[in-house]
Amino acid sequence: MTGITATDLLGIIQARAAEQHRLLVAIAGPPGSGKSTLAADLAARLGPTAVILPMDGFHLDNDRLRQLGLLHRKGAPETFDAMGFISLLRDVRARPDVPFPTFDRDADSTVPDSGHIRGDTRIVLVEGNYLLLKTPPWTGLSGLFDLTVRVDVSRKELEKRLVARWRDQGLPAAQARARALGNDMKNADFMIENSHLPEFTLTTEV
Repeated sequence: MTGITATDLLGIIQARAAEQHRLLVAIAGPPGSGKSTLAADLAARLGPTAVILPMDGFHLDNDRLRQLGLLHRKGAPETFDAMGFISLLRDVRARPDVPFPTFDRDADSTVPDSGHIRGDTRIVLVEGNYLLLKTPPWTGLSGLFDLTVRVDVSRKELEKRLVARWRDQGLPAAQARARALGNDMKNADFMIENSHLPEFTLTTEV
């Protein structure tokens, strides 16, 4: 496990992509760590042959979570369609063209087939909380990635970002803090404590 910068990571991705037809990069980290920002920056610098594939497109819908009694735990490992996500990544490795769902945060719902891996996609930047999780069924992701990186941030900064995220969505201060320090940090702690070590780490502390 080696600490690197975003520029270092860009160079590593470019070098490895030159050696194979399609490179799958896992960008893992707790909620609020900066995974999406890093993935967007890398995709912009890598150009049109790179595509971001977010794990968030595999959230179970809210009606299903209500049936399971898990709506209050949304974002926890058990609130995702892990097997569907694993199946899709296997398709990405095996097939040239693969549609995938994304997540609309404002609508709080997934959008089927709104993303697309095409035949000329050389680099797939997969970003999500549980890409390195070592508990079933997430262990099915093992071996599907060519490069793994974890985005790290201090607990204090993570809490600050998560509160700000809920405030930006219109929650009052007390409720935003309760959501961030309750469910969100519980998911973050689980991810940190139960994941395999990545090949590289990248710190997004401000």
